[in-house]
Amino acid sequence: MRCAIGLAIAAASFSFIVLPVLAADEGASPPSPAPTASPPATPAQPESTPLTDEDKREPTPDEKAEKEARKECKKTICDILATRDPNGSDVACDITKTWREEDIAKMLGGKITWPWGKAVCESKLEIKRADLAKAMSEPEYEVALEPQKVSCTLAQKDSDEPYAVKITLAPKVKFKDGKAIEASINWGEASAPLLVYPLIYAGTGLDNQTNVLGPQVVRMVNAFATRKCAEVKAELSGAKPN
Repeated sequence: MRCAIGLAIAAASFSFIVLPVLAADEGASPPSPAPTASPPATPAQPESTPLTDEDKREPTPDEKAEKEARKECKKTICDILATRDPNGSDVACDITKTWREEDIAKMLGGKITWPWGKAVCESKLEIKRADLAKAMSEPEYEVALEPQKVSCTLAQKDSDEPYAVKITLAPKVKFKDGKAIEASINWGEASAPLLVYPLIYAGTGLDNQTNVLGPQVVRMVNAFATRKCAEVKAELSGAKPN
């Protein structure tokens, strides 16, 4: 149970920073940990996942503001992926993402009770422009992000003071012919209150050893590079994607 809850916290922390630029943004749920440990660098699978499911719930004012603030980041990345131009500014986006309590509960599959409320995370997403261009243009290429620092607050149900959690991660994604085929998150240092830290330590340690979340990252990357970028292009042109 400790590993599962810790993995859920870790997945929410990672997903908040990646989902705004790698997957559908309309209230999609965080990735679900696999029921059994997967081997490292597992190739993508074609089946659908919660990452690409559309959510028709009405967003809160905070969620709407967060989404608007992320639009420019999506446009920048989609433009680099489409043009494959390595010349220009690198990607540097300040991101805020709120995960609702019910989304995290869904991630746990109803088998484990999520003991807190919503999670709100913040970070600066930094990606080298040349890496994105080469990932799309070269036969094989690995994008290795610099360590990304994520700060999250977990709402307590019996207190107005949330738990503060900080995690470092350095994701790697391997591409072949413009498609992601392998990925790993590579969790680093974490800090959290005494009651939460053991859960995070167990969950991130499990993923570092077994790469449970790697296949989800592959799906997120490929979904963004195709469907989500088509939506961004259609929005800019005022048309609907096919």
